[in-house]
Amino acid sequence: MIGPHEADQAQDHCSVEHSEYKDSSVSEAAFELLDLQPALGLMREEVLAGLEAPVKVLSPKYFYDAAGSALFEQITELPEYYLTRTEIGLFDAHSSAIAAAIGRGSCVVEYGSGSNLKIRKLLEAAAPAAYVPVDISREHLEANARALQADFPDLDLYPICTDITTPFELPAAVAALTKIGFFPGSSIGNFEPRAAVRLLATIRATLGAGQFLLLGVDRKKDPAVLEAAYDDAAGITAAFNRNILRHLNEALDGNFDPDAFRHVAAYDAAAGCVQMFLEATAAQDVVLAGQRIRFAAGERIHTENSFKYHPTEFEQLAGQAGFAVNQFWTDADALYGLFLLKATD
Repeated sequence: MIGPHEADQAQDHCSVEHSEYKDSSVSEAAFELLDLQPALGLMREEVLAGLEAPVKVLSPKYFYDAAGSALFEQITELPEYYLTRTEIGLFDAHSSAIAAAIGRGSCVVEYGSGSNLKIRKLLEAAAPAAYVPVDISREHLEANARALQADFPDLDLYPICTDITTPFELPAAVAALTKIGFFPGSSIGNFEPRAAVRLLATIRATLGAGQFLLLGVDRKKDPAVLEAAYDDAAGITAAFNRNILRHLNEALDGNFDPDAFRHVAAYDAAAGCVQMFLEATAAQDVVLAGQRIRFAAGERIHTENSFKYHPTEFEQLAGQAGFAVNQFWTDADALYGLFLLKATD
């Protein structure tokens, strides 16, 4: 869902607080936020290219402004959205095994940091020395990191604001620590399989050979269960989908009317993927970043893919990126899988 943006990144060291001594023997944990968020010009180029394509498309990374992040938190609590509660159940059941595999005093690198609920469970179980949350929404990233700092005062925090598919270097302060990447929520499913392999290879290069990656993977199942999870009765997912248009209006001086687009979610069994769209309810013209974009009635914007995998399918995919399965856990209903991968030498 995201492309590399190295050439146009704006690097801005901000919100830096280095350790200071409380007294002669006790020091505060480090907190340093590094902002590598892609420049607005690149966002304009990417968004317009997607909307001017024969089949209109927007990257789901643009869901996650502050409002979108808040809406997603609501989605995770919906009765239809089994993914979060099932994944948390797996964390609770297998936290001791996870901690035993990676050891204490490690560095956790979370890709696309969202709700603090899941990372708190990992921090409590594994007792790492450092935490590096990585997310494109700076406001959400820093707020969550500050909240964690209050509850884990001995934990060094190094938030990085960037596109998670963009190569970046980990802070020098964590170089000697064992690394465990953390990618929950079946977010890997937002990437088409070849793009998923590229992302996993990038993660492997960041973490290094012999290091770990803990990630959630949604399993293939009854299409009715899948479609309900992405089109809930309360309409929260529909609001989340439409919010991408509000975000673009604010960021790129647009005049989208989100209410003029209908939320659509459908499972493509052949592809093994739930696809989300915004469908124009009438013919209309939209101005965005100074460009006029025409929509026919019924024309769709493709906003998200969510690929589902059988465990053996995902093991093969991870292997292409240089990871081997260390451990695998699933729930009694085989709804969801939790993989602990290890980067091969």
